[in-house]
Amino acid sequence: MSSTHLRQSVLAKSRSVVVKVGTHVLTNASGKLDVRYLGRLSRQIAALHERGMQVTLVSSGAVGAGCADLDLSKRPTDVASLQAVAAVGQPRLMVHMHDGLAKHGLKCAQLLLTRQDFDVRARFLNIRNCVTHLQSLGCVPIINENDTVAVDEITFGDNDLLAALMCNALPADALVMLTTVDGLLDDVGSRIDLVDDVSAAMSHARPVITALGSGGMRTKLEAAKLVTDAGEIAVIANGRDRDVLPRLFDAAMLGTVFVPASRKLDSRKRWIGLTTRPAGTITVDAGAAGAVRRHGKSLLAIGVTHVTGRFDRGQVVLVKDPAGETIARGLTNYAADELKQIQGQRSNQIAKTLGRPAYAEVVHRDNLVVRG
Repeated sequence: MSSTHLRQSVLAKSRSVVVKVGTHVLTNASGKLDVRYLGRLSRQIAALHERGMQVTLVSSGAVGAGCADLDLSKRPTDVASLQAVAAVGQPRLMVHMHDGLAKHGLKCAQLLLTRQDFDVRARFLNIRNCVTHLQSLGCVPIINENDTVAVDEITFGDNDLLAALMCNALPADALVMLTTVDGLLDDVGSRIDLVDDVSAAMSHARPVITALGSGGMRTKLEAAKLVTDAGEIAVIANGRDRDVLPRLFDAAMLGTVFVPASRKLDSRKRWIGLTTRPAGTITVDAGAAGAVRRHGKSLLAIGVTHVTGRFDRGQVVLVKDPAGETIARGLTNYAADELKQIQGQRSNQIAKTLGRPAYAEVVHRDNLVVRG
């Protein structure tokens, strides 16, 4: 599929989008929040709303805004300072976004989340329900990591991962990550227009961490892979380009577009396969690996050769082949201690070993997400 066709047939037809904007896009040369830019961003979001699109904004900038208010020349590195600076900067960021959107008749709402909120299924569903209801009320949800209780932004990569998780949770049709470069650049600094293999594109990632931000191109590529693996489109574009959001959804040749996988995962499979962090690992023999990977079969105890980690029934585990390659993720019917007792056994032997009624499958095929 050509870039032009993908932009016209997929991107331009998106009805729901997650827009992630990084700290360096939101701040000026002196490191302070660029209020005029926030006004332009608000106008672009309003333009998408006028087209009937639902926009969820994942905004960095709390630490940058706090650094400016506290006259700090660079981003702190210790946990306590990061938490304090974010607490100072977050309300300033929201005031400007509220005022900017209000000029276009839009209201906004703030959600502060942590990585753990996506690990627990009930909390994951609560996030989705809250965001979709806010949008039904005409509000623009503005999401940031809750740095005052968890400084995972260092790991999140300036909210790139958070944006991808949010895109998959809703689910949204597209993820747009706005940065200060024109997209993914090749070895000579030219913009790459289309990427159909994110893993191969990792070789082009360059560290672009700034004094106030924590992201880089690698974290954006990792976020793009999470979204495209779920079957949705992702874009990295220059947030300082004039009217970049409306133009992108007019199929303009801006930024780098990432080709979505041919299969589209439903919300439950996205949570199992791409969102919650696995609690342990099950290694299987070659026969079981082939049955799961090529034929979509359930994982049976007879194929299990090794169990790693401490997990309970109902938690998500990795499934690895004899070479150690991850082939799937799934919800286990057995806790780790039980699985160690029954590994290598036939299904009709398990009840006798455990002394109670048992499942025939370790992981049922309906609860397995095979790696694409």
